[in-house]
Amino acid sequence: MNTQRKNIRKTHLMQLSLVIAVIIFVNVIGSFVFTRFDLTSEKRFTLSKATRDILNQLDDYVYFRVYLEGDFPAGFKNLRRETKEMLDEFRAYSKYIDYEFINPADGADAAERNQNYQILAERGLKPTDLQVRTNEGTEQKIIFPGALVNYRDKELPIDLLDNQINMPPEASLNASVQNLEFKFADVLQKLSRLQKPAIAFIEGHGELTEADVFDITQTLKDNYRVERITIDGNLGALTRRSEPDKNGEIKVLTNYDAIVIAKPSLKFDEKDKFIIDQYIMYGGKVLWLLDPVQASMDSLQTAESTVAVDLDLNLDDQLFTYGVRLNKNLILDLNAAAIPLRTGQVGGQAQIEFYRWFYFPLLNPASEHPLVRNLNAVKSTFVSSIDTAMTQGIKKTPLLKTSNYSRISGMPALITLTMLRDDPDPRMFNRSGQNVAYLLEGSFSSLFANRMPPEIVESKEIKFIDQSAKTSMIVAADGDIIRNQFHVPKGYPLPLGYDQYTRQTYGNKDFILNAISYLAIGDGLIGIRSREVKIRLLDTARINEARLFWQLLNTVFPVLIVLIFGLALSYFRKRRYTRS
Repeated sequence: MNTQRKNIRKTHLMQLSLVIAVIIFVNVIGSFVFTRFDLTSEKRFTLSKATRDILNQLDDYVYFRVYLEGDFPAGFKNLRRETKEMLDEFRAYSKYIDYEFINPADGADAAERNQNYQILAERGLKPTDLQVRTNEGTEQKIIFPGALVNYRDKELPIDLLDNQINMPPEASLNASVQNLEFKFADVLQKLSRLQKPAIAFIEGHGELTEADVFDITQTLKDNYRVERITIDGNLGALTRRSEPDKNGEIKVLTNYDAIVIAKPSLKFDEKDKFIIDQYIMYGGKVLWLLDPVQASMDSLQTAESTVAVDLDLNLDDQLFTYGVRLNKNLILDLNAAAIPLRTGQVGGQAQIEFYRWFYFPLLNPASEHPLVRNLNAVKSTFVSSIDTAMTQGIKKTPLLKTSNYSRISGMPALITLTMLRDDPDPRMFNRSGQNVAYLLEGSFSSLFANRMPPEIVESKEIKFIDQSAKTSMIVAADGDIIRNQFHVPKGYPLPLGYDQYTRQTYGNKDFILNAISYLAIGDGLIGIRSREVKIRLLDTARINEARLFWQLLNTVFPVLIVLIFGLALSYFRKRRYTRS
């Protein structure tokens, strides 16, 4: 009997020693090999390769000050938790990540809190006044849902809340969680980048002035080298010659990572078209923001009506060769932005009312492409539709479209304010969503493959090629998408996308920034936005109806399970040893 007990004890000791040895071995291996397991269905805790590459390249500490501490509603508590988990994921891949959560409302009195708020606003954080549903009704909170990120002597703000027009708070918070990785990775790339990509705004064809694009230009300067250039037939305007390669060939390289052609109003001559064409052939990227139709609100300032006519930019053949055709029409949409109209005067004060102006459609994402995923509505001004052409090797992805309550007006078109006097007839707005912006990707054929302009046939300034390298371009049939408003009456430029009359902020700025980032930098970080993080929200109505049941299920039921298993275990042990 004693021998048997000794053998059992020896066996148990050997098993225990083996388990301890395995644990030590795994820990030793784990100290040299970094491995994490993500068991969530949407791979919430798996960072993309682009993000990991950015983290691996850090060589100094990055400090996040996150202003999501305090007594928040449940939705913001979830955003805080997801933000902390994302930062923990970043820190797991890089020792240079550190953070803290700060309550901006901390202060001895209201004056000190207001001073803190002013400092945060001056450093780029936006306050948010959001209503969140509670059991008692709605709760209103003024918070700063953002972070300040410091790297060496640089600091950048991040807005963590994606507050979109006509989106309920729950969906807005869900979209915010989905974009956390993109926002954090994007700010790390901006802070650690040694050389800024180069962007050029083209001039010389009646494009928007520097004041018209002032806000987007200033924003781009934080991350890009921005210039304004006039081509004017100069073959070296967009290209430069490099040193001979290993085969002794001289090749043309692009000076700029991307160029922007914003609302030209004059014809492009053949030589300028050739320069842009060859820029594309050598891998250049272009953001085309064009108006196929000439229409303006300026004429309606002094009259009730104006006429829209075709606008000939001499670019139709070039764009058709690349794969798209801008139609000579105007789209009217019931889902449109409002404009202010003076309806009378009372007591010496003008009476202003707002009316939906169907010529200003609100554009929504036309696909699930990361470039427009979770994008707020984009305000357009006299926008036209776009069709695609049969071009081999070109991938065409629609980016923006109107609503399913659209109407198309051909040219010439009478634009009159009298249409606002009567309610619109829904039967007239029976066209489905019209695509107004496309992303084109692939190897493009040159417009001049079989017809070189006579003035440059003999030129030796550039080596002509008729098929491009893999590149991309974005074409939108509205040049005003990138145009900022000016304050009335002071005249200074306002943020792009902000409407001073309705005090709404549209997604124009985000669309332009995403477009230029996609063209100039690539789809590495933009691809992160295609990931979907599912937030399993509770059904509050069902919870309130069966509150007692769920309380008992979560408190009494676990205790009953433990008691049942304890009684069963005691019963079987008693039977076993009684038989023995």
